Amino acid sequence: MRGMILARLTIMRAEHIADRVYRLCTLMVNVYFVEAVSGSWALVDTGMRGYAGTIRREAERLFDSPPIAILLTHGHFDHTGGLPWLAKHWGVPVYAHPLELPYLTGRSSYPPPDPTVGGGSQSWISPIFPRGPIELDDWVHMLPQDGVVPGLPEWQWLLTGGHAPGHVSFFRERDRTLIAGDAVVTTRQESLINVMLQREIVWRPPAYYTCDWAAARRSVETIAALDPEVLATGHGRAMRGALMRLELRNLVADFDFIMPMSGRYIPYAAVTDHGGVIRVPPRVGVSPAQIGIATVIGAAGIGLAWYARTRLSRHSSAVSPLSSAVGQPSSVAGLQSSVVGPAGRLRLD
Repeated sequence: MRGMILARLTIMRAEHIADRVYRLCTLMVNVYFVEAVSGSWALVDTGMRGYAGTIRREAERLFDSPPIAILLTHGHFDHTGGLPWLAKHWGVPVYAHPLELPYLTGRSSYPPPDPTVGGGSQSWISPIFPRGPIELDDWVHMLPQDGVVPGLPEWQWLLTGGHAPGHVSFFRERDRTLIAGDAVVTTRQESLINVMLQREIVWRPPAYYTCDWAAARRSVETIAALDPEVLATGHGRAMRGALMRLELRNLVADFDFIMPMSGRYIPYAAVTDHGGVIRVPPRVGVSPAQIGIATVIGAAGIGLAWYARTRLSRHSSAVSPLSSAVGQPSSVAGLQSSVVGPAGRLRLD
């Protein structure tokens, strides 16, 4: 319980994790403020819906000017929640890999999540998660093909697909700082308890959204080969040092045993291209009734996490109401409104 309370108390304030890099946790997803030597800065990912005001306030606390860009590791809903509002508020471009653009420009939804893999309530309720697309119009642009990161000359981007078709990670060689997105994570994201307690482990990408496990394996190998000193991921605390690297190497060595043995995208991956999803394997191993039961259990857990966060935030002078600052619904209400719809029906494909 003490660990959960401490994790909740530090949620709403960015922490310094590496030279000119700050991490902010939005409920259960991280965003990163990355400053260049020149003093300009960029935001990596935009977290859960309902946290745009918190991100803006932390940006104003850390910096004297708006960012020069918003950089996306990928476009899943939990990494783009505040994106449209923040891009328009700051008037800055958004950059993503070309293979992610269909899901950011209204052309394609992501492959359906697979609730049969990973275990835990997060996996069970994944069929109700939004899978887009969102529409960013002219705000979104392709990352340069040569690995250059706009506005951050010390950094390079690397394709680390598998969890999402165009997933990328950002690496700074001089101190081996890696922002890995969800290519690897540092908590068992499938488990709500692990997420709430922020239990640290170098772990595979969240299984329920990973649509190409062969590519995911290659991405883990790529990340381990970088030999990072600081590992900053989309879920979980930043980890560093020799023990983290050992866990990363063990993840590579044991990937066959750590990845799910069966599932919708095992052995066949979703087929995607620059236009979005072409085809996906058929759904396996779960009925709509099972999804409904799991949804009730999972929603109760998410509600508990939200309640704990709300109660604890009242004791932090740095935190102000989330939704009123940006005119957005709260994270839980926003999630429900995005996936249930006006007729109250869940999407189960």
